[in-house]
Amino acid sequence: MKPRKVPMRKCVGCNQMFEKKSLLRIVRSNEGEVSVDVTGKKNGRGAYLCQNKQCLEQAFKKRAIERALEISLDDELKNLIRSQMPDE
Repeated sequence: MKPRKVPMRKCVGCNQMFEKKSLLRIVRSNEGEVSVDVTGKKNGRGAYLCQNKQCLEQAFKKRAIERALEISLDDELKNLIRSQMPDE
């Protein structure tokens, strides 16, 4: 039997490829609502981040999340995303 293909996604902060399950997904719904998708199955446009705080801050600095989701992030959304990152 042929082994299953593991879905890979690129982190918007460091531009490295990781398994989809290991990444944090930020999604913008069709209504424009931005949320953190822990299941990885919500409908909408998604951006992926590896679970690294330095990578997250780099993505904020480069505005990579904003470009990927085609929105502008305010401080409230940035704090929501920061709160979902695991503590190291």
